Amino acid sequence: MLRAFFRTEAGSTSVLLGATLLALVWANSPWSATYEAFWHIPMGLSFGDAVFSLDLRHWVNDGLMALFFFLIGLEASYEVRLGQLQDRRLLAVPALAAFGGMIVPAAVYLALNAGGPGAGGWGVPIATDTAFVLGLLAVVGARCPEPLRAFLLTLAIVDDVLAIIIIAVFYTRDLSVIALVVAAVLLAAIMTLRWLRIWRAPAYIVLGFGLWVATLESGVHPTLVGIALGVLVFVYAPSEYKLLAAGEAVQGLTSDPNARAAREAARKVRMAVSVNERLQLQLQPWSAYVIVPLFALANAGVRLDAETLRQAATSPVTIGVAAGLLLGKFAGISLGTWLPLRLGWGLLPGNLVWGQLLGGAAVSGIGFTVSLFIVDLAFTDPDVQAQAKIGILAGSLLSALTGWIVFRLAWDRGGVCAPPEAEPEEELPVLLAEPVGPDDHVRGPADAKVTIVEYGDFECPYCGRLEPILDELLRKHPDVRLVFRHFPLRTLHPRAMAAALVSEAAAGKGRFWEMHDVLFANQRFLTDADLGRYAAELDVEPFPDVPAQAARIARDEESGRAGGVRGTPTLFVNGVRYQGGLDLVSITRAVEEQEQSV
Repeated sequence: MLRAFFRTEAGSTSVLLGATLLALVWANSPWSATYEAFWHIPMGLSFGDAVFSLDLRHWVNDGLMALFFFLIGLEASYEVRLGQLQDRRLLAVPALAAFGGMIVPAAVYLALNAGGPGAGGWGVPIATDTAFVLGLLAVVGARCPEPLRAFLLTLAIVDDVLAIIIIAVFYTRDLSVIALVVAAVLLAAIMTLRWLRIWRAPAYIVLGFGLWVATLESGVHPTLVGIALGVLVFVYAPSEYKLLAAGEAVQGLTSDPNARAAREAARKVRMAVSVNERLQLQLQPWSAYVIVPLFALANAGVRLDAETLRQAATSPVTIGVAAGLLLGKFAGISLGTWLPLRLGWGLLPGNLVWGQLLGGAAVSGIGFTVSLFIVDLAFTDPDVQAQAKIGILAGSLLSALTGWIVFRLAWDRGGVCAPPEAEPEEELPVLLAEPVGPDDHVRGPADAKVTIVEYGDFECPYCGRLEPILDELLRKHPDVRLVFRHFPLRTLHPRAMAAALVSEAAAGKGRFWEMHDVLFANQRFLTDADLGRYAAELDVEPFPDVPAQAARIARDEESGRAGGVRGTPTLFVNGVRYQGGLDLVSITRAVEEQEQSV
């Protein structure tokens, strides 16, 4: 899901940038008067004497953007239930980084504007624009590790949720109690339908639209409705029953192709995946290529003539926004990352280094969509709005430039990031980088003729399929020993790191292989509750010393990368990387060849 989100948002960056430039050109062209005139054209619905009308800009900001935040709610719900955010150790660092990346920019802004007419704009520099950030990483850091993108996406999700809460709490005016009561009743009706498991899309659409109108009339910003409804959408992992039913339906279609069988197969395949994931797949292109660019076109147009720029250059609002994005975001995210790592509160996905994290912190100062959104809520004076928008543009451009410089410095110092055009085609080593030592997890005789070193991931399905094959191999060849080393693919398998930590906790009690077998036998059930249960059954404390366990796992990962490991499972037979088939016959043949050569 993370990869799909990244591809869509990064691919739409050029569209968003084009819409922004078009808005600026339009607002500074000889036809600039038509820009504001167009977006103030009223449009609405009438029922007899009742009229509901908004201008085009408010239809975009209050209507279409509710769908944008609905998508954020879907993404947040999915990540908490099934993805990156379900592991509290991986969530803690980006969550606190996001929190720091909001507190410090707001403080920087208020340091320049407290007590002045622009004080209410402290929320403008707090938000990170996900599409621009991930799009920039795709352009300037395509060789940067996937964990950096996963870290920044997690940070952006938390950032967006916190921004919406801030909008609802601090930028809501003139509450209407009657409209709020109506909104509460409609929300209760939606939750009742969900509780009764009544899945009729028209009912949810009608109630959702009514809830949006009631919330808009209440004075609470309707974006809160979007994220609330997104969080309420069901998300679940495909069950064995639904997968089997889908497989049987497809098999039935294959054996007897007909329209009825095709319809039934399509229905069962669709139902195997949660409605949350289906909605994300349908809405992400609309959000990325239509809604967000339209929002930019409606809001990014600002006059950039000499007088406007002169006023902005001395305006505390402009300077506060730009400094908040450039300095506040960088400092806040860096501090929010360092603190939980220093205190041992969480882990990073993958093996990120500070050069990469600082580059990510710098580009996170690109604030656009939500920042422009808050400008419209914080200020009513068009001149102040223009100054704030100039601050957003300046701060975002400077943040992008700073991030570019940090990444370039990382490349020049030989870091993991390297520009594609400067990096030769990779030739992977074939020899085991780290010999088997006393700290390794070994199953089999110490004087075995053949040693198989496996770099594995407890959540990797291919590793799971390999385990019975290796067990059979050891049973038939008592002169073979197996060494297991950790190589959790954290961005693909969010539970892999937690499982590896629990296995290391069991190793401390001399029960690594027992836990190893339990974890591979229960790959589909690796939540914290599941891991805690497995640990209790083996009389093991699941996470007694996370930093030490993580360091042990990191040593395995480092030795794997040095030996050319890029995925799991990867095997080394007597110190040479095995490149044959992962079946019993092929591996047995390689083992027997080694036995004969010894």
